Parts: sequence; structure tokens; C-alpha cells
Amino acid sequence: MSALFDFKSLIIVIVLFICCCSYIRHLRPSMVNSKTEGFTGLFRKAAVIGDRLSPYVALACVISAITTLFFR
Repeated sequence: MSALFDFKSLIIVIVLFICCCSYIRHLRPSMVNSKTEGFTGLFRKAAVIGDRLSPYVALACVISAITTLFFR
């Protein structure tokens, strides 16, 4: 089943997208420009969410990893 149709997989994809965008923002801030709009602005918004809510995003990653390893 596609990750878009399974709610658990969709949440994992969103959390990993947020983690990747915030990681890229720390490595190369010029790649995630703050003046972009539209589809590319989504990367900046995800990076901001990852920076501001990093404890919750990290907790979501750990919970997703545990459920994937032990309950699938």
C-alpha cells in the first residue's frame, strides 16, 4: 500500500520530511531560502517546524522507529 493511503506511513513520511529539511537548513542555510514562495517555501516551513518543535519531532521519530521495529 502506498504511504499516502496508510495514515501511519503518512505520519512517518511527514516527520522524516521535517527532519530532513531542518538538517539541510543547518548544513546549508542558503538552500532553504526564507524568501521563497510556493512549493519551495514548503521546505522552509518544514525546517522552521523542525527547529521550533525539535523535541516533539525527535520523540515522534523515536516512537515511529519503535513501532516499526517491534510491531510490524
